[in-house]
This record gives sequence, C-alpha cells and structure tokens, in this order.
Amino acid sequence: MTIRHSNKKTQQHNMLVAEVKEKEQLITPRKSRFRDFYDLLKVRLTMVVVFSGIFGYLLGTKDASAIEILALTIGSFLITGSANTINQILEKEYDKMMKRTMNRPLPLGIISRKEAAIYAAVLAVLGGAIMFTFLNAYSTMLSLLSLILYAFVYTPLKRITPLSVLVGAFPGGFPPMIGWVAATGFIGIEGLILFAIQFMWQFPHFWAIAWVADKDYKKAGFKMLPFNGDKDVNTAIQISIYTMFLLPMGFLPTQFGVTGHISGIIAALAGAGFLFQTFGLIKDKTDKAALKIMFSSFIYLPIVQIVYLIDKI
Repeated sequence: MTIRHSNKKTQQHNMLVAEVKEKEQLITPRKSRFRDFYDLLKVRLTMVVVFSGIFGYLLGTKDASAIEILALTIGSFLITGSANTINQILEKEYDKMMKRTMNRPLPLGIISRKEAAIYAAVLAVLGGAIMFTFLNAYSTMLSLLSLILYAFVYTPLKRITPLSVLVGAFPGGFPPMIGWVAATGFIGIEGLILFAIQFMWQFPHFWAIAWVADKDYKKAGFKMLPFNGDKDVNTAIQISIYTMFLLPMGFLPTQFGVTGHISGIIAALAGAGFLFQTFGLIKDKTDKAALKIMFSSFIYLPIVQIVYLIDKI
C-alpha cells in the first residue's frame, strides 16, 4: 500500500515536472521572438531621435503638456522604429556580409521579410495616428517624410554614391525641428536653425563611423566616405570642415532669441572641442583618431541641446 502510494506520488511529480518543462518550452520562444522584434527597432539610435524631438518641443513650447510629450515620445519612437525596420528589410542580404550586422534577426532568418514589413507598417500607422491625434498634422507629416527619406531614399543610395550621407542628413536633422513644430504648429526660422545644427552634425558623426567600419561597409558595397572613399587626408579634412561649421551655427539660437548668450558660448566651446578631435585624424589618419571623433559627436549633441534648454529665454 505504501509502495503504491509512493509510486503514485512519483508519477504525479514526474507529470508536474513534464508539464512545467512543456510550459517553459512554449514561453521561451515567445520571449525570444519578442526580443527579436525589439531588436529591429535599433532602440539606442531611436532614443537619440526621441531625445532630439523632445528637446525641440521643450524649446518651442511655453506651456509643456505631459500628454503632448508622451505622444511625441511614443509617436516618434514608433515611426523611427518603423524606418529602422524597413532599412533592415532592404539591407537583409548586405547585412549578412558584415560582422556588425550578420547576427540581426533578418539575416539570421529568425524573422521573415514579410513579418518585418507588416511590423513596420503597423508601427508607422500607429505612430502617425498618435502624433496626428495628440499633436498636429505638420509634425506628423514631417515625421513620415523623414521615414520615407531614410528608408526609401537614403538606404538604397548607400550602395550607389557617397552622396547618400547628404541625403541621410536630412531625416537625421529633422527630429528637433519636428519637436519644434509639434509645440508651435509651424517651422519658422527657429525650427530651421534647430534642423541646421543637427543636419551639419550628421556629417562628422557618420563619416567617423564610416571610417571605423570601412572594411565592413566595403564588404557590403556601401559607399559612405566622401571623395574616392579612401581613409586618407582628403576625407579627414572634409570631416574637419563640416565640424568647423558647428562653431558659428552654435550661436544662431542666441542670435534669433531662442536661447541666451551663455548657451551660445558653451555650444561654441563644445564645437571647438569637437573640431580639435578632427585635427588628430588629419595628422594620424587612424581608426583610433576616427573613434575619438565618433565619441565626441555622441557627447557634443546632448551637451548642446541640454544647455540650450537650460538657457532658454
């Protein structure tokens, strides 16, 4: 009797363990698949866009609304995530060739192009609907225009001409202007200034990345560096020239009464520090020097945007 009871308990225990394992097997793929779709968003890049948009909104508004900030955050996050997903759909075969991208969900075949396309469409529609409902039509149209330029113009041009960086700088410069339009309902000279600063910042930022990732890019046939695409003094000088423009442009928000004088001075100093790093690339022409420019670009933009906000008139 005791033995039968013991065997019954053992069987129940084994059945329970089997049931738990079966549930774990069902849950694990779901968690993994969620992570794969999450990876398509390129969250770190997307958050830079969101931050710049919120910066433009806060600089343009006189009475910040929590609902509008949330709508801008979610809407721009979804639309940017959609653009990044479309970018990966179009570059699936090329991503397989590059070390830095070969383990993304699409090259690995974890997510199909059809699934990614549906995902991108849902993100774009949902993001656009949120911005249109809680913000205004102009900021929504600019956001969707940014998606089109990035995904359908810049992305295919990367394998055709180095001018793709120029084209990509437009959607890259849009976020603070979109935030400004979301707050004010119009672009104006102020919105164009915010766009111009971030537009010009794109060139040293992306060329520094292209310099460091040059071997990978060339494997996939991407033409990202200017002139003949070589890592030489001509490219280094080009990077330096575009960085130099940031110094006078840093004063424009002060000049047009968007911010005070202190932020203009700090922006100029940040630009000077950024520019100084480019001299190292002209001198050494090494990946290490390009890496310093890349990190300087990551530091420059948030510092300038934050001091503009603090010094807002």
